[in-house]
Amino acid sequence: MAVEDGWDLQGWIPAGGALYPGGNREVWLMPQAYVAAAATSPSPNPLFRSSRLFVSYSAGRPNRNNRQHGGSPHWYVPNISHFVLPFHADRLSSAVLDGGTGFLKAGYAGQNFPDHQYPSIVGRPILRTEESQSLGNDIKLKDIMCGDEAAAARSMLQISYPMENGIVKRWEDMQHLWDYTFFDKMNVNPQGRNILLTEPPMNPLKNREQMCEVMFERYQFGGVYVAIQAVLALYAQGLSSGVVVDSGDGVTHIVPVYESTVLNHLTRRLDVAGRDVTRNLIGLLLRRGYALNRTADFETVRGIKEKLCYVSYDLALDQRLSEDTTTLVESYTLPDGRVIRVGSERFEAPECLFQPHLVDVEQPGIAEFLFNTIQAADVDIRSSLYRAIVLSGGSSMYPGLPSRMEKEIKQLWLTKVLGGNPERLGKFKVRIEDPPRRRHMVFLGGAVLANIMADKENMWVTKQEWEEQGARALEKLGAR
Repeated sequence: MAVEDGWDLQGWIPAGGALYPGGNREVWLMPQAYVAAAATSPSPNPLFRSSRLFVSYSAGRPNRNNRQHGGSPHWYVPNISHFVLPFHADRLSSAVLDGGTGFLKAGYAGQNFPDHQYPSIVGRPILRTEESQSLGNDIKLKDIMCGDEAAAARSMLQISYPMENGIVKRWEDMQHLWDYTFFDKMNVNPQGRNILLTEPPMNPLKNREQMCEVMFERYQFGGVYVAIQAVLALYAQGLSSGVVVDSGDGVTHIVPVYESTVLNHLTRRLDVAGRDVTRNLIGLLLRRGYALNRTADFETVRGIKEKLCYVSYDLALDQRLSEDTTTLVESYTLPDGRVIRVGSERFEAPECLFQPHLVDVEQPGIAEFLFNTIQAADVDIRSSLYRAIVLSGGSSMYPGLPSRMEKEIKQLWLTKVLGGNPERLGKFKVRIEDPPRRRHMVFLGGAVLANIMADKENMWVTKQEWEEQGARALEKLGAR
């Protein structure tokens, strides 16, 4: 399909529910409502530059929108909810760093996916070099190994996790990980460049201050912006109101947002996330006779979890199946070649998200926490929040999690609001957005925001402001 202006869309390749341009022209795929609003706006939007072709999905064949901004035509092609940003070859564009407890994602403003993603780990050798060579291993050990290098050599390393529950706990190791990111992976000179960082909701102020101090004083970045991870996930989904359930490796947050404003008084933190599921799986496998409890084994069990685990929709049914049949049993090959068999552990491990007491956490489960959070909001915005529940983060990727969450929310509504009367339940509408790229939602939202802020220097905390005002300069980021 060729476009009359000579823009050839035949090079577009469907991938992951989105389209990617085959040529080098900037092509933006945006929610139809955004394009329609921009097309009727009385003043041009700075996003709509002449070098960009904006595309949104609707039914039928592409139709040209007659209104243009800055020479940018708009094209309507069949329905999709995600938008693709152009990749900027200009390596002076702002860096985007999404530092999670489990994984670090790094790239640049305007990208669709991070350039680099690897575990947020730092390793130190537990064997001398000559001992590791005697084991016949080709991996060259260094005094400090980070990210994917550390993951590849984890059997020979003492592994450290710089972040716990979304908060930096080991600053020396965190700086090793940042050095690895900027100099070894991204291969950039940070001096004078802007960087967008992410942080969890309710991040301690001291943590944010120290993070910015390192960026300005150690790496000499020219500008820093710190964004809340859950809000970035909402931006990536093209919404201004909703509830983000952001479940990563270290912590789960439930963050209501209304008209782009975070409802801080309703933000909730659940201290159960991916790392707890991994630990739970280690314990369950130990009961089956598989001892995988060394620090090096943690990443191995994470791999088992990501490949085999799912959330049970009907717990009683799955328990009966696991007891009476081998239907649920799957095999997994360990790095050393051993093969283990995993059965009921597949759904028992992530059950702690819905029943935190299984991992000794005295909090409501993720569905009940979400229900209580929305019910605590003003009555006139509750329905809009229920209709826009957005899942984000790697620990929201378990098959079956969205349907189980919807089931439990409806059951809570039935018992706590309707008094057990099922006849009125049909009027209760819940919509759970589970985009396929939700593992990268925070990074994508950060790439969107950093791209918008590219020519808005007043939105960044500059190095000059930091030198003049110190930590007070962070007040321009707004209340958190």
